[in-house]
Amino acid sequence: MTPEQQSEVVLEHVERSLFDGAEFTFDESTVKDNLEEILLVLVAHRSSNTNGKSLMGDLTTIFGTRLSPGTVYPQLHDLEEEEVLRVQELVRTKEYEVDDEDALVERVTAAMEQHLTLGLFLRSALDELS
Repeated sequence: MTPEQQSEVVLEHVERSLFDGAEFTFDESTVKDNLEEILLVLVAHRSSNTNGKSLMGDLTTIFGTRLSPGTVYPQLHDLEEEEVLRVQELVRTKEYEVDDEDALVERVTAAMEQHLTLGLFLRSALDELS
């Protein structure tokens, strides 16, 4: 497994664990709402080709969503301005890499905790109705 495939394998494992092989697709709005955290994880998992085009391809392959450059690039620029990502300017593109791993872990952990807590609350509420 190459580092570029790591995110895809992680998601496949989660889907198998949660949905026992049943079809699952992300809503585009969910991906957009969590785009910064998703981009941080994608950059962290890649060892090369961490440019916007490759990351947009990852979003399509892994999350089944096609986001426009006008949606993805501003998020990358914001993460650069916040010094969570570092940019290396190449001849025709920019490559991104994690600049502040602690900030990445903090942001992704906070998002994860919010989503897990909400999901478990909703599951428990449905169980109570049954």
